[in-house]
Amino acid sequence: MILELADFTIQSDQNAAFEEAIQRGLQTVIAHAKGFEGFKINHGIENPNRYLLQIFWATLENHTVDFRGSPAFAEWRAIVGPFFASPPVVEHFELVAKSA
Repeated sequence: MILELADFTIQSDQNAAFEEAIQRGLQTVIAHAKGFEGFKINHGIENPNRYLLQIFWATLENHTVDFRGSPAFAEWRAIVGPFFASPPVVEHFELVAKSA
């Protein structure tokens, strides 16, 4: 399993609208993508304009090739992109260890 970690900073005073949009985009677009295995969204406490999105993919290529190379990526960005104060930082991780 691959973890995609996306770090978003959104425009001020857009939290409620962004939270609705990101959940809608995840449920209507990303949830149907090949290899999608789940997500978590975390909201910043010290920086309330910051969100961390974790998406779990079966393979790296499911995100970088299958999803990003599909029309669904443009649909996703059209939903969440208008809220961005700056481009998101996206990285991928492999699981090394976890608690029982």
